[in-house]
Amino acid sequence: MAFPCSILLILLCSLLSSSLAKTPTHSKQVFLPIHKDPSTLQYITTIKQRTPLVPVRLTVDLGGRYLWTVCLSGYNSSSIRTAGCGTTQCRLAETSKYCFYCIPGPFGPGCTDAPTCWRYPLNTVTDKTVLGEVATDVIAISSTHGEGRAGNEVTVPGFIFVCASKKIIAGLAKGVTGMAGLGRTKISFPAQLASALNLKKRFGLCLSSSTTSKDGGVVIFGDGPYNLKGNSSVLLEYTPLILNKVLTGEERIIKSEISADYFIGVKSIKINENTVKINSTFLKITKGGYGGTKISTVHPYTLMESSIYNAVIKAFVTELKNVTRVPAVAPFKACFSSKNIGSTRAGPAVPSIDLVMRNGVSWRMLGANSMVKINGDVLCLAFVDGGEPPFINAIVIGGHQIEENLLSFDLEKSRLGFSSSLLAKETRCSNYKV
Repeated sequence: MAFPCSILLILLCSLLSSSLAKTPTHSKQVFLPIHKDPSTLQYITTIKQRTPLVPVRLTVDLGGRYLWTVCLSGYNSSSIRTAGCGTTQCRLAETSKYCFYCIPGPFGPGCTDAPTCWRYPLNTVTDKTVLGEVATDVIAISSTHGEGRAGNEVTVPGFIFVCASKKIIAGLAKGVTGMAGLGRTKISFPAQLASALNLKKRFGLCLSSSTTSKDGGVVIFGDGPYNLKGNSSVLLEYTPLILNKVLTGEERIIKSEISADYFIGVKSIKINENTVKINSTFLKITKGGYGGTKISTVHPYTLMESSIYNAVIKAFVTELKNVTRVPAVAPFKACFSSKNIGSTRAGPAVPSIDLVMRNGVSWRMLGANSMVKINGDVLCLAFVDGGEPPFINAIVIGGHQIEENLLSFDLEKSRLGFSSSLLAKETRCSNYKV
């Protein structure tokens, strides 16, 4: 029986529409969902990697140089390729000029008999490192098309990463096999995704304080606005990002490298609008790369150089009226009875803490970011003693202090946009909509 022409046309259109719906379209944003692991307080994301694609759980490292993951045993992928000595991938990865032979087989997936360039992937939680080969493989990440937080899946072939052995994953959250580096390098997630997908060199980071996956945070790659219950771009204050031209710490394997961390120009600290007396010279980055203020997602709480830390505690206690101080609970040194501390939309009703930037704007921390609940009766000031000189950084702003804050890293203009507490603005990171 012959179909009428009109019916054939309808069927053809239906098939064409179905085909188009499954084809990824251009997006100005792609994103990774993030959730907080309750045991380690690490921020975890999941990408898909390899051919065929498999989920890979990663700890998010804001200052990490690149993606590294365990792949020196049990890694099966038809699309993995090692980076041959002197290739573009090796130059982008800023590897040493020395190359090694990568042994084919289960130890080195994708290996050939040609020399391969190598790096030292760093577990920034434990500061452990080991030699690993530079390689490329397919990854998949969600775009911001569709309703809710689900979007089309975008694949990126030839994504540069570093293979690591299982020796360095100790200390990472359960099921995590590597780290997702968002730092200031040519092969970090922001850099590679911007290049491969023609995105703006910007990304937004919004960490949720919740430890449930359904109320998680997000890192959004590409141009804003980042939709958190409306146009959230209007909530941001901006301050310059500062480049630390000297790499310090355990990762300093290749001496010519610069730091991949994000530094900002904090010039003073205020508590309840009153300036805290500190040695402000520590807040400047020295020629040797020490001092200054950086932001970190691998430190659960903000670290401060000892003299700064003690001055902040003293000023905070002075401003916190009619509240009983109780024995300290490690790693914190200032803890209080919660009985006389009220509650606000943005957490416990305690004195505000302002990080005042060199360009005059202030990043305000309210109770949800400045305090941590130990039990039903005890709250502690959520800052940790970072030690005396020689220290690496004067202030390391940790994960707890940036939760429920929207941070926009504009790499083209080299500036940071920050919202301060979203809770005070009646929204939160889990409200992100695509």
